[in-house]
Amino acid sequence: MGGSIQIKSRIIEHWFIEVTTVMYQRLKKTINKMNKMENITASYLTRAELWLCLTILLYFLMNGAQIFETLVFVPKWTASPPENFKLLLDGQGISLKNFWIILHSLHEITFILAIVFCWKIDPVKNWLLILFAMHIAVRIWTLSYFAPNIIDFQKVAETPALAKDLISRISLWQTLNYVRVSIYMAISIGLVPLCIKLFSIRP
Repeated sequence: MGGSIQIKSRIIEHWFIEVTTVMYQRLKKTINKMNKMENITASYLTRAELWLCLTILLYFLMNGAQIFETLVFVPKWTASPPENFKLLLDGQGISLKNFWIILHSLHEITFILAIVFCWKIDPVKNWLLILFAMHIAVRIWTLSYFAPNIIDFQKVAETPALAKDLISRISLWQTLNYVRVSIYMAISIGLVPLCIKLFSIRP
């Protein structure tokens, strides 16, 4: 009987130590976060809010342009291949290459600056890093698949003899483009709660 009581006492003691240790670690983390937040000045928060809001604004602008391109421009050059591929040619059609280069460059600069100025705010910073990684992954996909195919279609517009499996290639490109635009939209929407979180930090 005495041995049983001792075993139970040791179990309770072990459990109590574990619970106390966990509570202490959580309390320590909370205090560290509070101390870190106390070091954040009003001007720091202002810069973080500015760059995050600018990033969201540019992202929604980019999404609007992508939706317009997907619903209006893409159906035009895919309607009658390869004749309508001329719309993709620089100087002859409605090439949007320069527009996208400028917009993506500006947006990614603001995105990086938003991460830099939110670096001391862990809940915001961590999610910004995740969303930025997702954004870069889609950009790599764009540069490795979508852009090379557009270049091939431009070559076909100049030399129709190069045309090969156009219908299936165009169909796949359009389907994957819907997926790509949807991911971009999801990332931009994911930035909104972070902006709300950032503004809620102000006393």
